[in-house]
Amino acid sequence: MTRLTRIIEAIDRLNSEDPNQEPDGSESCPRELLYSRRMSRQLLEFAADASEELQIATRAQHIQRWKMPRDTYPAGRIGYLQWRTDLGKMHAKITRELMAEQGFSDEAFERVRLLLTKRGIKSDPEVQTLEDVICLVFLQYYLADFSRKHDEDKVLDIIRKTWHKMSDAGQQAALSLPLPPECRRLVGLALTV
Repeated sequence: MTRLTRIIEAIDRLNSEDPNQEPDGSESCPRELLYSRRMSRQLLEFAADASEELQIATRAQHIQRWKMPRDTYPAGRIGYLQWRTDLGKMHAKITRELMAEQGFSDEAFERVRLLLTKRGIKSDPEVQTLEDVICLVFLQYYLADFSRKHDEDKVLDIIRKTWHKMSDAGQQAALSLPLPPECRRLVGLALTV
């Protein structure tokens, strides 16, 4: 077993503790475990030659996220941004511990930390790839539920913001996703209005 396989398993063990369940076919699965598996699967479809560091950051993107709920921060943009900053720090701390246990270097961890904080979107190819994967997973697996909970104007705004974060390759991949008809309509509308 490789150290990459071992760290993926370690991330999965932590994420399998998520008390929140999400349907996965006919069964339910811990939410963040399901999310991390979707992220890894999408990464390998989108960038089959992804580095170890990018694979680790992709899998650890939401590691133990349920431990820092959004509603424990103030409402509004400032509260949201603080929550996101604190989440990134938490994800990096947990991932550093797991990487150290598997013998990864400080240099490898620093690369993963940079990826997890998403510094360098549009200028660092791996950070951009991670952002593309995040956007693709959102569109394929979470847009439908999001669109049922929010008014159409907000949904269209989020799709446009998501689209803006993506590279040309990410946008092309998004256009070929097997989206439900309503989601496909919303994406089309967001991109034409």
